[in-house]
Amino acid sequence: MIMKLIHCVLLTASLTTALVNRAGAEPVLPDDCKVGEFVMGSQAWTFHKFTAFEAIEKTAAAGGKTIELYPDQKFSPAEPNLKLNHYLSDENIAKLKAELDKYGIRAVSYGVVVGTSAPDWRQIFTFAKKMNFYGITTDTEDAIKDLDLIEQLVKEFDLHVGIHDHPKQPKNPNYRNWDPNYVYAQIKDRDARIGACADTGHWQTLNMDPLACIKIMHGRIISLHLKDRTQPGPDGHDTIYGTGTGQITAILNELKAEGFKGHIDVEYEYDELNNQDAVKQCIDFVRNYPAKN
Repeated sequence: MIMKLIHCVLLTASLTTALVNRAGAEPVLPDDCKVGEFVMGSQAWTFHKFTAFEAIEKTAAAGGKTIELYPDQKFSPAEPNLKLNHYLSDENIAKLKAELDKYGIRAVSYGVVVGTSAPDWRQIFTFAKKMNFYGITTDTEDAIKDLDLIEQLVKEFDLHVGIHDHPKQPKNPNYRNWDPNYVYAQIKDRDARIGACADTGHWQTLNMDPLACIKIMHGRIISLHLKDRTQPGPDGHDTIYGTGTGQITAILNELKAEGFKGHIDVEYEYDELNNQDAVKQCIDFVRNYPAKN
């Protein structure tokens, strides 16, 4: 009788754990990924003039703790003809993980990437799970059309997905991810692990208020490509946090108030051959961030 009781208790505990996991217990980024109060690093596109291995090294030198990798960056100086993507062999995944470990960098996400078919989406998620990513960043109207499939994969693989915003595309009126109201309408009733990757620079290019855009998402921000810009509109360019019109402190205050648990990526798309020091200054700004409530 006692053994049956113990068995029932253990079985109940196991089922409870399974139900919690199925209900959407979210993967959590550890505190050792934080710079100050936020998980912080770079989007590898910042260093797209270099290889992925060099982007990892430059992120570490700038003081970042994390990196979001992107598809088809040259892999390494030793293998420049190899592209980093979700079809990497297990051998090359091991090399990539070793390089990340060498510099103490956590790869937290992968994107911007869009699956071309159901098998391709599954391959993206399989790669993300092998790499122990927190999430995947996607875009385009095709990703919106595929949200039913994406939601199934999110539940199966226990990963986050952020819908990224690029500027309007005059030749493609079907593209609407630039509009946070539209994106929020697509994700608000879906699994909580589906949200937005807020590229605040693209909003500024469109003369949109990045802080207001973030608030529209009602706490469903998964990650940010956080940018300060010299001025709103298409003539502005990326600049060091706190020196432009991007409302960086106000955005950090809002994220803190929302209990943001995702990651912030510096994506610095200016002076791209010599931007490591600018990235360091952006990361230092977040490291020294004082909440102004």
